[in-house]
Amino acid sequence: MTLSGKSAVITGSNSGIGLGIARELARAGADVVLNSYTDSDEDHALAAEIASEFGVTARYISADMSKGEECRRLVADAGGCDILVNNAGIQHVAPVEAFDAAKWDAIIAINMSSAFHTMAAAVPGMRARGWGRIVNIASAHGLTASPYKSAYVAAKHGVVGMTKVVALETAEDPITCNAICPGYVLTPLVESQIPDTMKEYDMSREDVIKNVMLTRQPSKEFATVEQMGGTTVFLCSDAAAQITGTTISVDGGWTAL
Repeated sequence: MTLSGKSAVITGSNSGIGLGIARELARAGADVVLNSYTDSDEDHALAAEIASEFGVTARYISADMSKGEECRRLVADAGGCDILVNNAGIQHVAPVEAFDAAKWDAIIAINMSSAFHTMAAAVPGMRARGWGRIVNIASAHGLTASPYKSAYVAAKHGVVGMTKVVALETAEDPITCNAICPGYVLTPLVESQIPDTMKEYDMSREDVIKNVMLTRQPSKEFATVEQMGGTTVFLCSDAAAQITGTTISVDGGWTAL
């Protein structure tokens, strides 16, 4: 599954799932562009580490995914891309009647509208080069729902719908567009929440993970960022050339319920 000679842009990729995907794409030989809204020495150091470890070109480009013009600029500043991974996302939890309107707007912008803007910017170049892969990181919440997550669920359902539309629009091109729908993934952010949750419920780490955090994940195991990356690499490979317009759930059986 070599991706040597391909270039990849991964939004929201200076930590967590996005960084895991960037590393696995680089491991497969792709040149990568990391992204977030910050622009620190640590951000650029991450790109340098990936370049050194995997022998690829890696850059960091700051762009705010809440702003459509910056989403499009990211693709332009990257020099186009063969592989586009829309991963940027934020979360806010509240009942619908108390849901802050500004939070709603931000979640819709970053979790959904950013994917529209980056895909619109990337598809013409993919067509011109005669090859392209788009992987949208949706969620189990793109296929089902939970209370108090109206904006997140709406945005992720929207990402799944856009994925299907772009797949149909590019179906006669050598371009695919798919969505990965993760359940709970063990990221540094999630890992940092475990000790406080252990104290709150007076439970062991194992019991917190199984009975609190993963109540909806039948496998009772977190997915890993490496698995998210491996699934992305597969969708970018020749083996997946006829997989388009679909969702792949990496959720330990959550959406099978």
